[in-house]
Amino acid sequence: METGSIIGATGLFCLAAVLMIGWALSAYNRLVRQRNQVQASWAQIDVQLKRRYDLVPNLVETVKGYAAHERGTLEAVLAARAGAMAAAVTPGVAVRAGAEEVLTRTLGRLLALAEAYPDLKANQNFAALHSELTRTEDKIAYARQFYNSAVQTYNTSVQSAPINLIAGLGGFRTMNYFEALDGERAAVQVRS
Repeated sequence: METGSIIGATGLFCLAAVLMIGWALSAYNRLVRQRNQVQASWAQIDVQLKRRYDLVPNLVETVKGYAAHERGTLEAVLAARAGAMAAAVTPGVAVRAGAEEVLTRTLGRLLALAEAYPDLKANQNFAALHSELTRTEDKIAYARQFYNSAVQTYNTSVQSAPINLIAGLGGFRTMNYFEALDGERAAVQVRS
């Protein structure tokens, strides 16, 4: 009878060990999937931002012909674009978000020029570029929302017990959200 108890206890111990290893592998794989989702959603933001970078010079060139004396605004947009493109190669979501916020603000000033120049507003090329930029901004907003959702899911897993044990052993760390900076949180002011 003692031999049967030993075999039974050993069998239970082996079963528990197999279940524990299975759970650990499952938790690790879930963290990998979630991290990959965050990285893929970041890549979608990057695609849309690059699309915006490509539109900016065309928009500036179109505005130049109508608002040549608005040189400061045009130069600010091009400088903000260059800053955003430079931030694109630096690690860190916060640096990128800051540069993108500056570009967004300067683009807003550029687009506001259309109100002061009715001929510019009526220009088909400007209208097409403005429309394309608006669609791109909508896509950026959606991509940011999707990215932040993926980060939330991932961070929740990394911080939740008992998966946080696997996360710690596997080197999984929380990731930063793509947050609106102070300038983007302020209410938009429309002046006529």
